[in-house]
Amino acid sequence: MSIVKEFREFIARGNVIDLAVGVIIGAAFNSIVKSLVDQVIMPPIGLLMGGLDFSKLEWVLKPEDPATTAVEKVAVQYGAFINTVIQFLIVAVVVFLLVKLVNQVRRADAEEPAPAAPTPEEKLLTEIRDLLAKPKA
Repeated sequence: MSIVKEFREFIARGNVIDLAVGVIIGAAFNSIVKSLVDQVIMPPIGLLMGGLDFSKLEWVLKPEDPATTAVEKVAVQYGAFINTVIQFLIVAVVVFLLVKLVNQVRRADAEEPAPAAPTPEEKLLTEIRDLLAKPKA
């Protein structure tokens, strides 16, 4: 089998297409969560903390030298890290809620009762019907 044909069969499987759609939607969702954290959640928290901008929080290890034009500043930007942790927590909660919803749907499907087995009377009537339906030899 040629590689192209094998690859075409692989791509045509439903799971690969579902995965691709999930990755695309996940990337778009990431942008939404980033905007939510950076532009909606963190500004009020910063305001409550005295006008603090979390994205600018940093621990400067080596300050800029005003005498040079090169960027020499070395800093640990822990404010950006805090924003990223909050983004992760939001995504984790949403994924948890999605998994919980899917599990509830699966449990509901599993709890549907199987059709009841025929009673002895129904079995006997079915046999009689089948015998009557047979052509006479």
